[in-house]
Amino acid sequence: MLSTRTGTLQPQAPFDFECSLAFLGMFPAMHGEQQVADRSLTKAVSIDGQPIVFTVHSTGTVESPQLTYTLYAAQPISDALDRAAADRISFFLSISDDLRPFYAIGERDAAFAPLMKRNYGYHQVKFLTPFEHACWAILGQRIPRAVAQSIKQRIAEQFGSALEVEGVTYHAFPEPKALLAAADTLESVVKNPRKTEYLLSAARAFEGVDENWLRHAPADEVEAWLLKIKGIGEWSARFVMIRGLGHMNRMSIGEKRFIEAAGAYYGRDLSEEQIRAIGAHYGEYQGYWAYYLRSAE
Repeated sequence: MLSTRTGTLQPQAPFDFECSLAFLGMFPAMHGEQQVADRSLTKAVSIDGQPIVFTVHSTGTVESPQLTYTLYAAQPISDALDRAAADRISFFLSISDDLRPFYAIGERDAAFAPLMKRNYGYHQVKFLTPFEHACWAILGQRIPRAVAQSIKQRIAEQFGSALEVEGVTYHAFPEPKALLAAADTLESVVKNPRKTEYLLSAARAFEGVDENWLRHAPADEVEAWLLKIKGIGEWSARFVMIRGLGHMNRMSIGEKRFIEAAGAYYGRDLSEEQIRAIGAHYGEYQGYWAYYLRSAE
């Protein structure tokens, strides 16, 4: 019989959980990794080698938000594990982000304001862990996203942990230690020696760093640390900074799709320099500005 534990989380208003669920339903990197239902999400994460399945329900409103979570585990869930899981869920859903200053800037941007209002209360959905995101950034280089997602899924199934809840098996992406333990067989799944080398480089780096430092250290220091990982270049580092760690004062432009989305909303073809200039007006929230534009593709 599985152990369970419940708790509540209080997101920073405004918070629209429906926007988070809609994103997860269409995000290629997480396709098939969770169950999304009306006002609820069920997904797995590995914490210190133990698979935890969590279900999150919205029990509040956009202006008075509240989330209720239930944890499932094969072993008893200690207070420490409960706190770690709650922190992971909170960070994953960016519930502590205060969008009000971002919206105040957006109100003065006539081209962007309609998109902002349409996504009112939409907090960024990160990858569950920055290590998982670094692996996705490596896997996605120079291959179709569907192929990268398939490889990522096989890595989770073969080297991650899993737990069955109500007849559904949920696979958690492996932690760095687990991927390092699979070093001799990882290439048989990835089928690319260079990407395998890069994944193991990322695993060694993340195994030896404090995630709290990555979350809260000065952005320039974190970016410099990421750039030391084989296979992580400037674009990938900024991508992980934003979507894996929540450093929203960073903006990653390089994708053609994002440049086209920005041009569509601002009514003209934009160069990267022009996009950077517009994003600079959003200051500490330029990452959110870019995230909303990407989500509108």
